[in-house]
Parts: sequence; C-alpha cells; structure tokens
Amino acid sequence: MSSAQGSHRAERGSHRGASRTAQPYEAPYEPYEAQYAPSPDSYTPAYELREPRLLPRQNPLSAARQSAPPAADGGEPGAGGRAEARRAARRRKGDRAGTAAAATAAAPRRPDTLRRLVPQALVVAFLAGGTTAFVATDKAVRIDIDGTSRTLHTFAGDVEELLEDEGVAMGEHDHVFPDPGTALASGDEIAVSHGRPVALTLDGQRRQIWTTARTVDGALRQLGVRAEGAYLSTSRSSAIARHGLALDVRTERSVTFMADGRERTIRTNAATVGEALDEAGIGLHGQDTTSVPADSFPRDGQTITVMRITGTKEVREEPIAFATQKSSDASVFSGTEVVAKQGKEGMRKVTYALRTVNGVKQKPKKIAEEVVREPETQIVKVGTKPLPASVSGTGNLNWSGLAHCESGGRPGAVDATGNYGGLYQFDGQTWRSLGGSGVAQNAPAEEQTYRAKKLYVQRGSSPWPHCGRRLYG
Repeated sequence: MSSAQGSHRAERGSHRGASRTAQPYEAPYEPYEAQYAPSPDSYTPAYELREPRLLPRQNPLSAARQSAPPAADGGEPGAGGRAEARRAARRRKGDRAGTAAAATAAAPRRPDTLRRLVPQALVVAFLAGGTTAFVATDKAVRIDIDGTSRTLHTFAGDVEELLEDEGVAMGEHDHVFPDPGTALASGDEIAVSHGRPVALTLDGQRRQIWTTARTVDGALRQLGVRAEGAYLSTSRSSAIARHGLALDVRTERSVTFMADGRERTIRTNAATVGEALDEAGIGLHGQDTTSVPADSFPRDGQTITVMRITGTKEVREEPIAFATQKSSDASVFSGTEVVAKQGKEGMRKVTYALRTVNGVKQKPKKIAEEVVREPETQIVKVGTKPLPASVSGTGNLNWSGLAHCESGGRPGAVDATGNYGGLYQFDGQTWRSLGGSGVAQNAPAEEQTYRAKKLYVQRGSSPWPHCGRRLYG
C-alpha cells in the first residue's frame, strides 16, 4: 500500500470516528493518534494500549476462516473475505473502545465529564425501564372465531377488552370462553362462537331456536335430538350460516295399525298417517278410513285402527209440523178457542247413509234433505166475550150429576164413534145451533154448561135420554 493511500484511508477512518462520536448512547471515540499519545495525568506504555493495525499475512486456506486484510495491491477481497473483514473491524473497534474506557476510568473524572455522563445514564435507564414495561404488557394469545383461529399480540388486560380491540361484536345468543371478564396472560386461548337461528320443525312441532353449532349435526347434538334413522330436510354435514336455516326433522317412531283383524307394528319417520299406512302395506278402498285423520302426524307408540266401511243410502219422507197463530175474537165467549183455519203439515225427503263398519251396523246418518211441501199455519180465535151469569129456569138442576153421567165429568171427552163430545156429549150440529164454534170438547166447561142449559130450555131433558133424570136428583 502506498503512503498516499494509507494517509487517505487513515483520514477517512478519522472522519468516520468523528461522526460516530456524535451518535447518542455510544462510547466516546478518540482519534487514532490520541489512543497512543501519553496521557497528561498518567503514563501507560504504548504496547498496553494499542494493537497491530494489520494482521500478519496468512496462507489462502486459513484466510477463508479468519478475518482477511485488504489485498496487498489495494484490490477488494472476495464476498466471504469482505464479511470476515467487517467482523474483524468490529472486533478491533470494540477492543479499542474497551482500552479507551479503561484508560478513562484510570484517569481522574472531571466535573464537565460527569455532567455529560449523568443525563446519558438517566436516558438509558428510562429507556431500559420502558422497554421492560413494554415487554411485560405485550401478550401472545390465540383466538378462535367460529373455527378460524390465529395468534396475535395484544396489550388488552382481559377477554372483553381484546374482543373490543379486534372488533368482535357479541350478541345475546353468542358465546365466548373464557368469560369476558377473565384476565389475559401470554399463551391463553379464546374461543368465540356466534349464535345462529334455526327454524326447527321437530316431529311436526315448529319452534325457533338458537345454536352456536356451525353444522346441522352439531346443532342436533346440542339439542339432544336422536338423528339415527331420522329424516332430515338438510344433510347433517351442511353448514349453518350466520343468518340461519330452516330444518325439518322427523325422528323414527313406532306405530301400530289394527286392520282386518290383525295387528301390525312398524318403525317409521313418515310425515303423515297416510304415508305410514303405505309403508305398512295397508290400502284404503271405497269409504275406508282410519280412526285418526290420514293427514295427521303419527306419534311414537300410537295405535291406529283401519275401518272397513260398506253402506247404502236410503230416502225417507218426513212430515213438517205446522205453526199455530192465535188472535182475539170478541164474538166468542171468554175461555173459548175456535180454529178459524185448520193447519196442514208439510213434507220433506231426507236421505240417510246406512253404514256397516268392520261388520257392525251403525246408526243412520242424515246426509241430505229436501222440502217437498211447505206446511200451512193454523189460525185460532181466542174468545173475549163474557159468559152470561145463568139461564132462566135452569138454576135448580143438577148439571154436575148430568155431566158425570154423560162424560165422567171430563170437558174434553169424546165417545167411541167420534160424533159426540164434551161434558154433555154434544154432536157438532147441535153445538153450532146453540151458538158454539167448532166442537164442544174444545170449549171451556163453563161454556159447555151454558149451552147445555140453553138446550134444556128448548127441549128439556130429552137430548139426554139415559142420564137426563140426573138433573132432578
């Protein structure tokens, strides 16, 4: 190496050293010459402070494993040589800094030096403490959200704070483990499961549930639903999205059918009794039916009877009763009712179903009716005319004895022929000739006695040839 080159490199090294003394927190760097100059306060031999600047020349094999000096001709070393050279330079720099520090420690401290070192020491201590606190509050935790997990670093103090920092919102039906108030430590694991709505129809019963399971199979396990042999509207491996799904589940049930004198039990997940009948191989024909509706849901342990029905229809004519309308009439004695218009019954045709169920005849069932003739209303006049007190010349006669002999004292009595009626057995013509309306047996007893007295005044006791003598006894 030429002297010019050496001087240039020495000068460049001096500049580098000067720039490094300006960097904070590094040991002061003194120029090369100052390292070997005798100290004004103490004497140290030069051979104790300095080290050779150049390593002795080595053979090529050992140079590959040790720090290599620059090439003698001033050229740059190879890639491995440059790395070793840089490491050797750092070691030499450290050795020089240590030697300078030892020399400085041996020399008396100057007040201005202490003033410079104390603030630097405080800054270093503060930064060291802050770094320790930073490391102490930083935690590495693992968080699993609906099966997706990752590891993160956090300063959160508890689970709830971590979830807030990560923007994980928790709803009423969501679940987190451990509890939100649990303090965090490095290495903890947090599991978050969001709730999912499921519109579940289980064996015909509909309800809305929430589950944190992510698959249909997991939801069934949470609900304790036995899925073996059950019908599922969705595959057990299907995922349940956050917005939920609709799920129809029909578990396997035992159903017994009684048909044609035999008992047959099957296991089924059918949705209706009709479907279960088909699975059991039982057919319905004509009017055949079951003891429960065919579209109803078959329950576990249910017994269903199949009814074999045969039957015919029968049409019958039935009368329709007429209504009666009454009105007051002052021309008729009080207590007397006279039929002004005779009512007539109507007629209707009624259709009945005559059934035989499993060989047993059932009560006829009316299934239709038709009115053939409408009924006619009967009109009745009710008398309001006061009865006369008596009939002259008849007051001392035994009218009760005559009535007892003729009719047994019964106002509504009618003889076997139907031609005579009432207390005194009037025929219709005689009764009307005396001013009566209708027939005697329909009139009050007082009116019958009154008209009997009028008849006596006209004809004496002859109208009653057998009982007339009772009038005088």
